[in-house]
Amino acid sequence: MDKTGTYHFVTESYLLDFRGRVTLPTIGNYMLHAASHHASSRGFGFSDMSEKHTAWVLSRMAVEMREYPVMLSGPLTLLTWISDVSRLFTSRCFEWIDGGGRTLGYAHSTWAAIDIATRRPMPLAEEALRAYLSDRPCPVMRPGKIPSVEDATPGEPYRVRYSDLDVNGHFNSIKYMEHLLDMFDLALFEEKEVRRFEIAYLSECRYGMPLTMHRAVAGEGRYNMAVCHEGKAVCRAAVVWE
Repeated sequence: MDKTGTYHFVTESYLLDFRGRVTLPTIGNYMLHAASHHASSRGFGFSDMSEKHTAWVLSRMAVEMREYPVMLSGPLTLLTWISDVSRLFTSRCFEWIDGGGRTLGYAHSTWAAIDIATRRPMPLAEEALRAYLSDRPCPVMRPGKIPSVEDATPGEPYRVRYSDLDVNGHFNSIKYMEHLLDMFDLALFEEKEVRRFEIAYLSECRYGMPLTMHRAVAGEGRYNMAVCHEGKAVCRAAVVWE
């Protein structure tokens, strides 16, 4: 079986924002869809992991978009492949291609396996995963350490709701992206684009948990962000606007 998975999507109007562009959270959802299908068709997907009482969790992700898909982009193609495997983590990359064959962006993500009951990390089946390792290039700077901002900035309160939950009953990873981007004024979306969005997931959140969301300027068009529970970060993010 080919090491690279190829998946196709259509830019339906209901998926576009007020500018007529596919949103970054929608792009994130497409990536999770592709990752899930790529893993399932190769024997290490959701059902395969559940049989072993384990589950995949997204640890880190960095998305860099040169251009955002629009309605006239035509069918979108998303490629995904495994770029690295270690004892506890595996890296997965993505490439977005529009209907004309142009690359719109890339993403790099890091995943871990956890025990469903204890929520502790589990060793990966390295040999099986290495069979699908690809040397396909992914020109994205890997996710790194994001500075703390919660102690220096006031937080906007938020409480985890029904619509935030995933199949495991935890705060959906893409919902973090939505809520963090909602902290920016609409005028910024009219003037600029998010060129890079990086996020690190530190712990899980459940229904009803009170959270605070923080944002601090880190430079020209750059922001560091955090989602916290009882003063401790459960997620950190960094955003670059251009």
